[in-house]
Amino acid sequence: MKTVLLSTAYLPNVHYLSQVINCDTIVIEKHENFVKQTYRNRCDIVTANGKLSLSIPLIKQADKELISDKKISYAEDWRKQHWRTIVSAYKNSPYFEFFEDEFKPFYENQFEFLLDYNTQLLQTILHILRVKKQIKFTQTFELNPSQVFDFRSLSDIQKSDTVIKPYYQVFADKLGFTPNVSCLDALFSVGLETKDL
Repeated sequence: MKTVLLSTAYLPNVHYLSQVINCDTIVIEKHENFVKQTYRNRCDIVTANGKLSLSIPLIKQADKELISDKKISYAEDWRKQHWRTIVSAYKNSPYFEFFEDEFKPFYENQFEFLLDYNTQLLQTILHILRVKKQIKFTQTFELNPSQVFDFRSLSDIQKSDTVIKPYYQVFADKLGFTPNVSCLDALFSVGLETKDL
């Protein structure tokens, strides 16, 4: 039984998703302090102009806040902007029309907390891939947890040396292959084969 510990992530990248798929149980860190400039509230997609980062605006309540307390801001209509950008980038991809109705509600409905939003998105991705996984949450924060594989660092934006097997991308003929972007890119490009990446 392999249990993986992850930080929450908005439309997580392929490396993050591979850890989810290759484990028995997923534990999402609920008691860490929110860290800015991470994949906790942003993702990278591939557009005609190259890699683009989409960021969910959050309400700042204090200097240090638990990730479970982070609330999404709706002062700007980021949902419309994100969805328009996703549609523009992927409408010509082979599987966009198969999965767009699964993701569109996330850009029409309001979620109060980032953790809830990200968790429901992850559950939707797993449902699309027909992967059954149990998602749990931490009860306390542990710096060096035991009996789990600690991959919380996957939500940090850093240069990744992860090797991702190239797959079809809409703009690859113009841009070349762009590795380890949001799993949305793989889902819309290669469909259920995303599991094999």
